[in-house]
Formats: sequence, C-alpha cells, structure tokens
Amino acid sequence: MAERVLPNAVEDAPVGDLGRRVARRRAELGLTRREVAVRAGLAPSYLRYLEEHPGAAPGTGVLLRLAGVLGTTLNRLTGGDADLPPGPGRAARHAEFTELGVEECRALLGAHGVGRIAVPTDEGPVIVPVNYTVVDDAVVFRAAPGTTPARASGHRVAFEIDRIDDTLSQGWSVLVRGVARAVTDPDEVRRLGERAFSEPWAGGRRELWMRIDPLEVTGRRITV
Repeated sequence: MAERVLPNAVEDAPVGDLGRRVARRRAELGLTRREVAVRAGLAPSYLRYLEEHPGAAPGTGVLLRLAGVLGTTLNRLTGGDADLPPGPGRAARHAEFTELGVEECRALLGAHGVGRIAVPTDEGPVIVPVNYTVVDDAVVFRAAPGTTPARASGHRVAFEIDRIDDTLSQGWSVLVRGVARAVTDPDEVRRLGERAFSEPWAGGRRELWMRIDPLEVTGRRITV
C-alpha cells in the first residue's frame, strides 16, 4: 500500500492565487493532491499545474468540480469574496453550538497568526489586529510606541482569534482575557525575538514587545 502523505500546507508551494486557494482548502480538509484530482476527474499532474502556475486558466467545468470536491463555492475558489467580511451566508439548518475546553483553546491559539486585541482608551474601547505568537502560554506581539496596541500596557484587555467557513456556515473563536504589559527585560526581549512566529505585517519599526498573561481562556465552536 502506498504511503499516505497529508499536506502540511502543500507538497510544493504554489505561486498563483487560484493555486494557493485550492492547495489551502485541500490542506484544511486533509486531502492529498491525488485524492482531490481523482474525485474531481482530473489528472494529478494537471492539478499540480493548476496549483503551481499563476497563469493557469481552467474552464468553468473544472472549477465547479474542484469546488464541489473541496466543499466550497466557485466564487470563493476564484477569490470573488476576497475583500468581503466573513459570515454573509445563511445559518446552517442543523447547527450545533459547543463550548471549547481550555486545552483545545490553547491548541487553537498555538497555531499563531493574526488576532484582535481590545484596548481600553480614554475615547472608549478600540479593537485592532496584531500578528501574534504564543510563548509559555502568553500571547505576545510587537508594537510601535504610542500606537493603540502599545497603550494596552497595564490594562486588562481581551484578545480574540477565530476561523470562519462561509461555505459550511461553521467556525470557531477563542477569547483570552488578561493583563497586558510591555516587556522591558533585555533577556526576555531577546527570548521572544528568537521564538517569534512572524514579523508584523504592518512593517516599520515595531520594537516594543507586548505580552498578555491570560486570566481566562474560553472558546466556542459552531458545527453542522
């Protein structure tokens, strides 16, 4: 029996927007390139071509078959919803709402990425996105002095991440409540820099490390 290799993100990094969407959705479902190709009635070599060549222009029939196999829509597969906020679809007929345990919440947080921090200010609460990493159970991120995320230091804040699947009308969210503080100890700053998952997407000089030490971690999931 041939060894089953599940994609990490993809077997080979695709370079086209369509290819990225196909490969990303395939990875979310835990499907190999061959499995998707067979189910869509395509040659694996052709699916590889679609994933790796930005100029690939498959016909509508191919795209519809891929969308069906990947449990998504033609609009989403081709990026037609790229600038739309998530969640415009109808609720599923038989949805189930569940609370997530602390360990599952921490596992989802540990995947890293982009989250939103709610910061109390004199003008009222402000919510902004930040690139974050989890280090020793604390949510850490970099900010520029004087910016909204930096103003969180010394305050109780909320930090939230989520994933929404518009096609299936399901998703999850994790909420962290805790105290934010600026990191000033040189050894801790160096350690956080070594363990950081990614650079801030916003660019610029963002050398102030912030950390949120959780007081409460909760989550919820909607499944069909």
